[in-house]
Amino acid sequence: MGNPLDPSTGAPLSRVFYFDYDEAIISRDDLDVLALHAVFLQENRNVRAVLEGHCDERGTRDYNLALGERRAMAVSSFLVSSGTGASQIESVSYGEERPANPNSSEAAWAQNRRVEIVY
Repeated sequence: MGNPLDPSTGAPLSRVFYFDYDEAIISRDDLDVLALHAVFLQENRNVRAVLEGHCDERGTRDYNLALGERRAMAVSSFLVSSGTGASQIESVSYGEERPANPNSSEAAWAQNRRVEIVY
């Protein structure tokens, strides 16, 4: 399934949400888009979403797996509190194992600290 669309513009919704270093707090800037994902899931109860939590390479493997899980759970909690059925959502953490950018720089690390929604 492709991206759900923004009802006001018809453009695909972003499915990637970024986090600050060592944080699992959703950015205020992402709340409106996540709310649209929640509406999409509410209107399509047969659709399932996997929330993939990711980290940059800093930190131990175990720490990064736990941080990726906290990030995915933060998005999951938001979606469920917005009316999405909990059975529609699965959370998984990849820690540092699947970087979006394999370089070792602040810009690369910022791209790797994320949750991706996969429908």
